[in-house]
Amino acid sequence: MAASMPTRRSRSTATALALLCLAGGTAAAEEPAASFYKGKTVTIMVGSSPGGGYDLYARLIGRHLGRHIPGNPSIVVGNMPGAASNVLAAHIYNVAPKDGTVIGAIFMGAVVEPLLGQKQRATHDTSRFNYIGNANKDTYVCLVRSDAPVKTFGEALEKELVVGGSAEGASTRDFPVLLNNLLGTKLKVVSGYAGSREINLAIERGEVEGGCGETWSSVAATFPSWFRDGKVKVLVQEDVDGYPALNRQGVPRTLDFARTEEQRRILEVIYGQTTFGRPYVVAPEVPAARIAALRAAFMATLRDPDLVAEAERMQVDVMPIAGEELQAKIAALYATPKDLLEKARQALARK
Repeated sequence: MAASMPTRRSRSTATALALLCLAGGTAAAEEPAASFYKGKTVTIMVGSSPGGGYDLYARLIGRHLGRHIPGNPSIVVGNMPGAASNVLAAHIYNVAPKDGTVIGAIFMGAVVEPLLGQKQRATHDTSRFNYIGNANKDTYVCLVRSDAPVKTFGEALEKELVVGGSAEGASTRDFPVLLNNLLGTKLKVVSGYAGSREINLAIERGEVEGGCGETWSSVAATFPSWFRDGKVKVLVQEDVDGYPALNRQGVPRTLDFARTEEQRRILEVIYGQTTFGRPYVVAPEVPAARIAALRAAFMATLRDPDLVAEAERMQVDVMPIAGEELQAKIAALYATPKDLLEKARQALARK
């Protein structure tokens, strides 16, 4: 006998159950942020090793963020270094909870790698992340030991300078390669360091002579005696505008050495990412109400007088960008003309 057709009552029952499940899911997603976060723990994961600039900022933020998230959850900070923070980006995208309890502090390079990188990651899409905010606009610099044979950036066009770097996609590797390819510097990049902390320890030991793609705010805070005692100096600024104090000291920008308008445009495209030097993200699936709550909490935290006072004591800059503005900046960067992106991509390729 042929199977009987579903009755009208069974179809109605199935439809009602489906709507009930959908309503339940929607209600869970729209649960007030305070109710959701109360009693929970929010983890800030850092895409680099402990002790570096990204870790420094994340732990500063972590000490204050819980007071500003509705429900006042506990905050813990952990580290997941690897592949220029792409290990962490893949973890947030694929593995970590999608409920707003895991925030990632990823490298700016990971954000723009689909545009500028030589490797196309199949494991995650950083353009789809929800951006909570940016802690600081960084000015990137090249540093050099005072006993190195290169004393000025102009000399780096003529003499070899050994600099430390980490993985492809990290500024400490990509920025010196860019200068070699585009401007003709003779920077010998020793890659493989876990992060800026390890590179700076190598500079301290004399294992390398300097480093490029370093954030001025973090290195000035973590190694103040270098610059006070004249052991290390800033060779050049890798930034469109430059840092005010360094500008006053007469430290040049790499853009000053561009010989053509095309070279200048390529540098401006690549340095455009430095406006969001310390982005914080959550997974694409996090409910909108929690994204809004985290964005508001992030900005309130970075403006908190207690955090501002602590940042001043630590001698680190805090210049936050709101999550909505950051999301728009990244969308605009992804709209860069393809021909210019291809030229920028080639300038970052290690030859």
